[in-house]
Amino acid sequence: MTQFILAALVVISFTANAQHSQPEHGNSEKVAWEDMSKEERTTEVNAIKQHHLLDDHDFTITHGVSFPLPVILWDNGLQVFMSSKFHHGETVAEVNGNFYKVHHSKIYKTDSEGTITMDDHHHPTNAKPFDLSITKNVFVIILMALFMFFLFKGVAKAFKSGPMPTGAGRFLEPLVIFVRDEIAIPNIGKKQHGKYMSFLLTVFFFIWFLNLAGMTPLGIGVTNNIAITFSLAILTFFITQFTGKKTYWLHLFDPLGSSMPWVAKVPLYILLVPIELLGTIVKPFSLMIRLYANMTAGHIVLMSILGLIFVANSWLAAGPFSILTFLLSILELLVAALQAYIFTMLSALYFGAAAAEEHH
Repeated sequence: MTQFILAALVVISFTANAQHSQPEHGNSEKVAWEDMSKEERTTEVNAIKQHHLLDDHDFTITHGVSFPLPVILWDNGLQVFMSSKFHHGETVAEVNGNFYKVHHSKIYKTDSEGTITMDDHHHPTNAKPFDLSITKNVFVIILMALFMFFLFKGVAKAFKSGPMPTGAGRFLEPLVIFVRDEIAIPNIGKKQHGKYMSFLLTVFFFIWFLNLAGMTPLGIGVTNNIAITFSLAILTFFITQFTGKKTYWLHLFDPLGSSMPWVAKVPLYILLVPIELLGTIVKPFSLMIRLYANMTAGHIVLMSILGLIFVANSWLAAGPFSILTFLLSILELLVAALQAYIFTMLSALYFGAAAAEEHH
């Protein structure tokens, strides 16, 4: 039942966004979907999909319901104002004698008319101030961090009053034990896993909750933003390098160990050592790409199937495509948890390699 409600909300959201994104012709007269050609409907659906995947300076709840977020720019000093000055990207914002305009979710410095000049490759040539804004993705990350903090604080408080979990603890305790017994201990070891548990638990629940939030009709797409997945992957990289023991670094620079004399190893190490060092970068890179690509692909597939209903403009197509969307939404619930599990499992695997004791 929950999945059905979720699928229905997604359809409603897509319809609302489609109506909101209809092009204007003539005297600001909106064109109905029925009056558009198939090519025009396809263009609109693609624009809606693209908008859903992009970050934004407003938080849109549904058609006509949104709230502004703080815009923080460094442009000859700190420029702070609310995104409502942009009026959803339709107007130029004037701040302390400077003019700014939003173009494809990025803020550019312009003149009072909001002129955006393009180069031969259709890329804006306007100056782009250093952007420290609280965008929709940043706002959701802050909310999720606060939610997790108070959620687990409440669970910890409940455990102090007795050994039996209560409330949310009944659901979360098996998951915490699963991360410890099935991910951390097998990959890191019983002796060393404790110092990594805080990160592994945080990243598991953080990614999982954000993935679930991305399935709501609010247009939240934090984990399909490559900057976010890069940040998570770089944390795994730094923890791996800074906690690496002597055996970890010996394996990087002396991978063959005492299996053969140095005279024979030196020629091989000209190739092997760079490969080992490259591997330290490739591993977090694969974490970044895997999470980003899987979540982005899932969103695109769901929105593409929903979009076919509007492109076909037929109730005969609505039934089969809605059922297919419902089934894929159930699969996406599995993928949301699976991607959190894979990221946490591979992070633990890299930590295990860094924390491995020397074997005699």
